[in-house]
Amino acid sequence: MTELRRLFDDLVGLEIAVWDAVDARLRQDCGLTAGQFMPMRVVAATPGCRVLDVAAQLQITVGAASKVVDRVEAAGHCLRRPNPGDRRSSLIELTPAGEVALAGAEVVFEQELQERLGDVLSPTALARFGGDLAKLRAANR
Repeated sequence: MTELRRLFDDLVGLEIAVWDAVDARLRQDCGLTAGQFMPMRVVAATPGCRVLDVAAQLQITVGAASKVVDRVEAAGHCLRRPNPGDRRSSLIELTPAGEVALAGAEVVFEQELQERLGDVLSPTALARFGGDLAKLRAANR
């Protein structure tokens, strides 16, 4: 097996393991899935957030983003309101319940990342790994 194939297998395996661990903790401790949590983070961080913004930030299709926002909205964590600047789109905002849920989930998220990544690599190795991942991700957009 080539080094690039091994790297691919390790990268995908790590992504799945970390995602599954984060998802399990969020479900258990917060009643949210990772699939709900991630777009909630985008909505909270993006003034005037639209489905298009969620799609771009999460690197998913607009259709997939719309469906996940529908699920977050059905759970009472966000709402859509008409976009005064573009009647074809809606603006998404977290509800007060969504803000509370997100705040609690952020704590759990950080704890799980610390356990899975921060406790395994030194701060220097983690910074180097993060920089390398960001560089590879940017090159592949």
